[in-house]
Amino acid sequence: MRILENHVLGAWRAPSGKTADLHDPTTGEAVARCGTAGTDMRAVLDHARRVGGPALREMTFAQRGAMLDAASKAIHAIREELIDLAILNGGNTRKDAKFDVDGAIGTLSAYAHWAKSLGETKVMLDGEGLQLGRTPRFWGQHILVPRTGAAVHVNAFNFPAWGLAEKAACALLAGMPCIEKPATATCLVTERLVRALTDAKCLPDGSIQLLCGSAGDLLDHLGPQDVLAFTGSADTALQLRRKENLLRWSVRVNVEADSLNAAVLGPDVRAGTDQETWNLFLRDVVTDMTQKTGQKCTAIRRILVPAEIADTVQETIAERLGATVVGNPANDEVRMGPLATASQRDDVRAGIERLAKEAAVVHGAVGEPANLVGCEKGRGCFQQPVLLRAKETAKAAAVHEHEVFGPVATLLPYSGAAAEASEIVARGNGGLVASVFSDDRDFVRAMVLGAAPWHGRLYLGSGKMADQSLGPGAVLPGSVHGGPGRAGGGEELGMFRGMALYQQRTALQGDRGVIEKLW
Repeated sequence: MRILENHVLGAWRAPSGKTADLHDPTTGEAVARCGTAGTDMRAVLDHARRVGGPALREMTFAQRGAMLDAASKAIHAIREELIDLAILNGGNTRKDAKFDVDGAIGTLSAYAHWAKSLGETKVMLDGEGLQLGRTPRFWGQHILVPRTGAAVHVNAFNFPAWGLAEKAACALLAGMPCIEKPATATCLVTERLVRALTDAKCLPDGSIQLLCGSAGDLLDHLGPQDVLAFTGSADTALQLRRKENLLRWSVRVNVEADSLNAAVLGPDVRAGTDQETWNLFLRDVVTDMTQKTGQKCTAIRRILVPAEIADTVQETIAERLGATVVGNPANDEVRMGPLATASQRDDVRAGIERLAKEAAVVHGAVGEPANLVGCEKGRGCFQQPVLLRAKETAKAAAVHEHEVFGPVATLLPYSGAAAEASEIVARGNGGLVASVFSDDRDFVRAMVLGAAPWHGRLYLGSGKMADQSLGPGAVLPGSVHGGPGRAGGGEELGMFRGMALYQQRTALQGDRGVIEKLW
């Protein structure tokens, strides 16, 4: 049995006590073990602050960008190996595994490219300077400097590569060292990725450390210069935010949590035609339901369609879901694999039953499909795609309150009015992304004004962009990722915006000649 090591205090170290098993969700077999027993978490934090932080802060933005470029290339060099591990430990199809791994490579590469524009300096200016007195002599200038603590990144099970990269790219470019805590169940990919970085020696010592297993008492030692970025459930985020030391020291906490993402089909879209917007809508909905087996924080959970075409939409989506081949993700014929863990499978099945109390199941059922391909029935963590339809949209409370993190979505017929659609979407109480599919600019404008306050990102699907779109589920480094309310209130990526979490904004006040010549 393979034992995963932790990269801490400048070296790879095996756990010295209790370990947890990692499984192949297709067969249920254990494939590796990991643990953090015997790791001094206070020392890990100290190593990041004392060794990693100073090394990064000594570098210019251009040098940090070159560092990220080298990291991207090191990961690309083992791309095929990471894809194989994602199939083994995450239940990903090859296409889904590429989505994760290539997302990590691309994000690091993008930040490496953007770093060039910051040049050979160590301080970012935040906006233009401002005259503060009766003459320009007394001047004000806001600057952004790296915080001197450590960034702890607690990532989710569904994106063991991309999840690390999207946080680490921002932190490292900002000049702050990272302690990566991936989800234990799928950390096989993360361990290999970080090992590639250490083998390539592309990052300074202490700038990235890895914990494969429990975080132990790590968060209890966070202080005023540290940062915690968490991706996971809203319930867990609430418990973390309540920690006394985080409150006492005003530790920065960024949360990406639950999100009942909605897709809204505009009344101008003609159902059952070759209209590009109609086809884009169908493609994106079915992709989001089945890609990564629906285990994406950006996946579409609620599908709002004009009532008069709800039957056509239902039949078309059901037909496409029915053609989705489910089974062993290593099989080239398979388009959807198992859920990542047995507990995820059980949660999804319980969630379907909860939704079914107020919505009719119109395609699929609780349980694995009858025609699994390439694997033994009853052993893996499979769940067939399920489409529900609200019996009464106005009364479908659970649909707007409970996220089923799997291949599940609910149809919600509405009148076709943007005001009503906006109100329904807002019942999710905050989301990462909402999608609007329409070529009617007035409808789109009304939806943007109604939905934007509740979301970190809006995806506007139309015929003119259909051939270039990656879909609402793609988290692109140039756009912010995060959302208000239920979604956690956090914000990541967005080019340089994602770096702000790891920087301190400070206002300088003094002689203009002095301030403008500091950098």
